Amino acid sequence: MSGKKIVNKKLGELLVEKALVTQEQLDEALELQKDKGGLIGEILVELKYTTEDDIAKMLTAQYGFAYLPLSNYEIDQSLINLIPERVARQYCLIPIDKIGNNLTIAMSNPLNSQAVEDMETLTSCSVQTFVSTASDIKQAIERYYKNK
Repeated sequence: MSGKKIVNKKLGELLVEKALVTQEQLDEALELQKDKGGLIGEILVELKYTTEDDIAKMLTAQYGFAYLPLSNYEIDQSLINLIPERVARQYCLIPIDKIGNNLTIAMSNPLNSQAVEDMETLTSCSVQTFVSTASDIKQAIERYYKNK
């Protein structure tokens, strides 16, 4: 049995369960998501219904994902070359380390199993995820992909 916990709930459901947002707030955010697209966590933060830190803490507490603030973290440029910028932006993630065939990524929603599977397919690596805030990841994407 792997160390990953089985995740069947969506991020929005968990935020309601933990009383970080109300069902009404989540419903409003889901409607906006249908119209504009985007990540549910980011929409809830934009609407000021919750904070990125609350989302990150909830993910780490609920699932045991490790939290990794990216502001002081140096990422090797060779890692950036593994994942196209478009994909990094789409899933709000960034590669942070690679040892052998194991790739470590930071993402704002590690419950997105599709994103993790896509990273494994794209890189032919086994992927381990850490949680970072969407702002941290977007800043890292701006910083590292501009040099490509």
